[in-house]
Amino acid sequence: MKRIFISILFITLLSALIPTQGQVVTDRKVRFGIILDGDTIPYYHLKEIRVIESASLLSETEIRKNQKLIRNVKKMLPYAKIGKQRLDLLEKEIADLPKKQRKAAIKAAEKSLLSDFSDELKDCTISQGKVLLKLIDRETGRTSYVLVDELRGKLRAGFYQAFARLFGYNLKAAYDPKNNKEDNLIERIVISVEHGRL
Repeated sequence: MKRIFISILFITLLSALIPTQGQVVTDRKVRFGIILDGDTIPYYHLKEIRVIESASLLSETEIRKNQKLIRNVKKMLPYAKIGKQRLDLLEKEIADLPKKQRKAAIKAAEKSLLSDFSDELKDCTISQGKVLLKLIDRETGRTSYVLVDELRGKLRAGFYQAFARLFGYNLKAAYDPKNNKEDNLIERIVISVEHGRL
């Protein structure tokens, strides 16, 4: 009985492996296509890739030479990205609010931001703070001064700028990697970090 069962199983497998004449074998995957002038053209969704010049990445010599700046950028980059996400959410939230509710929402967001990150950012060095200001401008496309001006008003922005100048910061300093050597280096460090090189 066992022999007969094994023989039948063997013949069945063998017949399945040998295609008969005119038989069409398909892989049974769903394919998308576009019909254009009677022709079916396959349509594939590809992952987005970012093409960068190899000159954008840091060389080994530059990595050894700029260890402190690399460490500062790696430490501050997540805060800048979180800040950008929260700013986007806040701007969507307050877009249609009346002025009074808008101010309350901005104050609540500021309070939430301070409670979440003040302990971590309190221990930052002056050079890390300068890098953070540059990275915030990089992520948002606006200087810290402009952000404070838009959200809290000119008086508050002027006060923050005067206070920041006491510690060597400039909230009005724009991020310009094309014309500023240090900003260019920061940009190249960020690109290297985002591509897993650092």
